Amino acid sequence: MQTTTPTTPSTRDKLSVGVFLALAFGLSWLIALPLWLGDGLANPWFPVISIAMMLTPAIAALVTVFALERPARPWRTLGLVPLKPAGRLIAYLALAVIVPVALIFAALPIGALFGVYSMDLVNFSGFQAMLDEQLAAEGVGNLELPLPIVVLVLLQLVSIPVGAFLNLIPALGEELGWRGWLLPKLLRLGTVPALLISGVIWGLWHAPLILLGYNYADAPGWLGLTMMTVMCILVGAVFAWLRIRSESVWPAALAHGAFNAAAGSYLLFAAAGERVDTTQATILGWTGWIVPLIFVAVLLATKQLAPPKPAPAQVAPQIHQVNPQVHP
Repeated sequence: MQTTTPTTPSTRDKLSVGVFLALAFGLSWLIALPLWLGDGLANPWFPVISIAMMLTPAIAALVTVFALERPARPWRTLGLVPLKPAGRLIAYLALAVIVPVALIFAALPIGALFGVYSMDLVNFSGFQAMLDEQLAAEGVGNLELPLPIVVLVLLQLVSIPVGAFLNLIPALGEELGWRGWLLPKLLRLGTVPALLISGVIWGLWHAPLILLGYNYADAPGWLGLTMMTVMCILVGAVFAWLRIRSESVWPAALAHGAFNAAAGSYLLFAAAGERVDTTQATILGWTGWIVPLIFVAVLLATKQLAPPKPAPAQVAPQIHQVNPQVHP
């Protein structure tokens, strides 16, 4: 992506963005329709439906690029290539696993500091209670856990990087659209407007699930959607940083996969008997936004969210041939 000064989008760009959004939002609502016509989030097909929804931004981007825009280098337009320089790409892939997970874990002690998240770092009583409930539901309530609870917690933590890579493909379904194709289009408006607009779009796209109680089970739909949108602005800015600095969509997709793999880790450290209000605690709630907000502010202040400048064109040296003068 090349740096540009804010410009007014062309009619063609407006048409492309309009088609992309219509497809991404329309397909997501269509796929989620069985949830609304049936048992909501209790629908046994919910996992399949939610993954299918994640593919809709990629479908929208592919249709827009190949059927409408038809650029000379479509895969580069989507951020899938180039995969070089390899060192830079690998570095941002590593950051893609580390940074989102760090932001998620940082939200927990801050929530505890504000009194909205009760932690148990000794007995992990909340996680223990959850496992006991699962065993009871399977009819083996008297069975002891195969490993000490501390070991089970460590295994859960160690599995997060693995989960990041397992989540890569469905996460790419979203990131190919949001950060792969849409973000570079919006950057023509300026960095901050692009981050805000793309974050709002990403947040509102989750409406088919959020309005059913996903992520914010105890909040009214309008509040859940508002909270989700603000969270998507902040987290989306982190993913945008990875996309911009790496000039590739892959780190953003891996970061999204890592975020999804670690998002439920607050259950590992919660105290038993305390219901977690996600509008206030975890990365989903307002206390969890403090560290991402500081992080994004630092990125903006240090111009880490500015698209890299294009390399200067190599000018071939001019060879001046001296023609011998013939004197009469």
